[in-house]
Amino acid sequence: MSATSELVLAVRASKRYGDCVALRDARLEVKGGTVHAVVGENGAGKSTLLKVVYGLVRADAGELTLGGDRVDLARHGVVAAQAKGVGMVHQHGMLVPTLSLAENAALGHERLRHGLLDLAAAERELEAAASALEQPLDGGALAGALTVGEQQRAEIVMAVARARRVLILDEPTALLAPREVDRLLAMLRMIADAGCAVVLVTHKLDEVAAVADAVTVLRAGATVAELPRGTPTQDVARAMVGGEPPPPGAAPPPPAAGAPVVLAVRRPGVELEVKAGEIVGIAGIEGNGQRELVHGLAGLAPGATRDPTVAHVAEDRQLHGLVLDGTLADNVMLGRDAEVRRGWRIDRERVRALTERSLAALDVRPPAPALPARALSGGNQQKLVVARELGRPGVRAVVAAQPTRGVDIAAQAVIHDRLRAAAEAGVAVLVVSADLDELFALCHRVAVMHRGAIAGELAGDELRAPDARARLGAWMVGARMEDA
Repeated sequence: MSATSELVLAVRASKRYGDCVALRDARLEVKGGTVHAVVGENGAGKSTLLKVVYGLVRADAGELTLGGDRVDLARHGVVAAQAKGVGMVHQHGMLVPTLSLAENAALGHERLRHGLLDLAAAERELEAAASALEQPLDGGALAGALTVGEQQRAEIVMAVARARRVLILDEPTALLAPREVDRLLAMLRMIADAGCAVVLVTHKLDEVAAVADAVTVLRAGATVAELPRGTPTQDVARAMVGGEPPPPGAAPPPPAAGAPVVLAVRRPGVELEVKAGEIVGIAGIEGNGQRELVHGLAGLAPGATRDPTVAHVAEDRQLHGLVLDGTLADNVMLGRDAEVRRGWRIDRERVRALTERSLAALDVRPPAPALPARALSGGNQQKLVVARELGRPGVRAVVAAQPTRGVDIAAQAVIHDRLRAAAEAGVAVLVVSADLDELFALCHRVAVMHRGAIAGELAGDELRAPDARARLGAWMVGARMEDA
């Protein structure tokens, strides 16, 4: 089924968390059979608005209509949303790795036969949905044995099996290689063509241009623009930031001749050096040894000793980068208590001054030292981690894993500028990212990891060549160059 004029989703909502206004009468209208992108800066209210639709967040005020039926927001929840044909796929995978795909699909939707779990029925339903989407899938496969891209597609198939009207996806391509992104976007188009409305939350405007039939832009909790297909990406960016988007940063100068090696790894399959003043990128699909490489260099591997001159931006800001229930001041102090001590006591005035400097350095919003870290948007949480790590005194090296994952274009520009500035100051910088655009923008050299080894490397003119993206993308999925 192609797009229709019928609205399958209409929402208007306001939401406040204490003094923080998350939604200011924000609105969204989505037609059946379309892919509808929702974009905006970090903290704009995108996720909050869609969690209202899915019943994960209860709005303070507003209206919600699903499939023409008015919904009581005061009593709306996840079960009610699912009953109305709404599904949601979250940014971070929700599969239980030790269970099969069929077992994962059955969780919360258990079907009994003669008093026992009818796993065969769940497997048949899942494989039928996968077949309809032309996505071959083995319901008996162990979730943890699949690649990240396969897991992502499996989660979407599970959601589609139940989402008759609306499928919400939050940053679904954040972990994928370029080829997998293309496959996923094609899958979303197929879902929409079958009649289901697809709501896509993304910060990647090239994806918006490639697949979206309409775009809703949120800023500071309010809807500021509703744009049609074909709107230039620069116009979308202007609406997101309320003016001209930040210009691309200048390429960092190459490291000085004879610059010393600061970071080095020499083991079977991985020979890697990063010199002072150099930015080296590591590309690859998640799960190919990047995490182990990062942990080894950051001193987090078993038996390793943490080097205080190596700053570490963790790949998962919530799990390893922050204490979410701690204040912003508490999080700025992590590993930096020596800077704020006076004798054996913590000097609160030094804490305040350090925190204010750190928040200002990367424009963390709101700049409220007493606020708990979990109250910040994902992008502002990321800026907080980067501010703390790159602000450490005496840093000689930075190991940054997915430094701009899930952040908006303005925050990305700020983080990139700080990494470039670190390199220009003589710091060795290693950036691990699945986003090739990020690596092209930052790096002097880019290597690809596949199955725990370096599959290839491009540097200098090779990295700027027209076929560079195809070559790196081929290595990321283990393809031969002639197949790229």
